[in-house]
Amino acid sequence: MDVVEAAQEQKANRVINGLALAIPIAVAVLLGIRRKVDLGEWTTYLPHINGVINSITSILLLLGFYFIKQKNVVAHKRTMLAAFALGSVFLVCYVLYHLTNESTPFGGEGWIRPVYYFLLISHIVLSVVVVWFVLRAVYFALSGQILKHKQTVKYAFPIWLYVSITGVIVYLMIKPYYIH
Repeated sequence: MDVVEAAQEQKANRVINGLALAIPIAVAVLLGIRRKVDLGEWTTYLPHINGVINSITSILLLLGFYFIKQKNVVAHKRTMLAAFALGSVFLVCYVLYHLTNESTPFGGEGWIRPVYYFLLISHIVLSVVVVWFVLRAVYFALSGQILKHKQTVKYAFPIWLYVSITGVIVYLMIKPYYIH
């Protein structure tokens, strides 16, 4: 690796590490804001949109996995970039919802309550962790560092898939308690 490539790699690592830290901190701060912003009634539909986004992302991740196993690199790349784009849209919708609406409490009782909270907590913790892996995986793929991409994806793919699927499950479990 020459000096220019090393400098680019160092800059990319700083950006990735910065984003992987800034995103969860920003979301945590946002969740702590008690005074919500009124952007209108439409924001109450964002959890439902996010449920759809997570569902589509899960499907795209599985398709991306299928395509790469079939050695269809072009379809894999398109599918994974679509999943990444949807993840970005999800984040914007999630931030907008929590900026404008109170969190919805889970109303389930009995054995389902600890199941819900286990899924929710594992989803949240892993959603923080996966940001770093996904950003690295995308960077390595787009910069042609396929070996590093493959090494990163060993961790990124299962975590991202778990986060996407549990996002759908948690959404379906809390959906009856949303106002809209």
